[in-house]
Amino acid sequence: MSDAIKPAGGNPADLFPEVRAVGTDAPLRWLRAGYVDLRRSGWHSIFYGGCYAAAGWLMQYVFAHAYALFAGLTTGFLLLGPFLAMGLYEISRRLELGENPPLAASLFAWRSRLANIGVFAAVLAIVLLVWARASMVVFALSFDNAGLPTFADVVRALFAFEQPLFALIYFAVGGFFALFVFAIGVVSVPLMLDRNTDAISAALASLAACARNPLPMLLWAACIAALVALGFATLFAGLIVLMPLLGHATWHAYRDLVVPAAGDGGERT
Repeated sequence: MSDAIKPAGGNPADLFPEVRAVGTDAPLRWLRAGYVDLRRSGWHSIFYGGCYAAAGWLMQYVFAHAYALFAGLTTGFLLLGPFLAMGLYEISRRLELGENPPLAASLFAWRSRLANIGVFAAVLAIVLLVWARASMVVFALSFDNAGLPTFADVVRALFAFEQPLFALIYFAVGGFFALFVFAIGVVSVPLMLDRNTDAISAALASLAACARNPLPMLLWAACIAALVALGFATLFAGLIVLMPLLGHATWHAYRDLVVPAAGDGGERT
């Protein structure tokens, strides 16, 4: 038996998956299911969390003297979260099938889906680069009298309300990028991984899920933002656990939101 899943094919509902309505309790249900997967998979999931934290520490070191760029890239690399968490989705998918997935299988889950996932990853990478540039512009315009700020300058400006306009613009611009990625990516990568759906159809399915469930999706976005902020508040150490939790929960969000195709998303061969 190979690890590949045959594309659902044929049925128009498989090309443009139908989405379901969920209740406002759904985000907490997804987090609980994600926690169960995190406990079952153990250090395999923690490995991915360590990668997120290590990426944050590396960028902090490399861009220590360019905090404006560091801030943009640090928050921006989380825009790539749906792609980076693919291994976590694969772990949850296999656990759902009753398997005990090896780490190697999750690391290379993207290989049979390279074309479609590659297109989506390229879109997210472009968004990341645009956000990093926008972040630099906001910093430069807000602190133009003294050059680009240090970390201490930014903290003082935020908590002493020295730069209220900076905080408003920065979080508004960042929120726009984050909501855009959330809207097109909330179920996209799990859907492509599960059914080998093309990137455009997967993004449309994500948009449809958000349109049909605006309040649950806003609550889910708030949960993600709160947990990521908590991870940042611990100087990235908290991401070691929180990012795997969110990754596994996202798989369960996909399974809850998207109606299964014929054969439950494809038959394993």
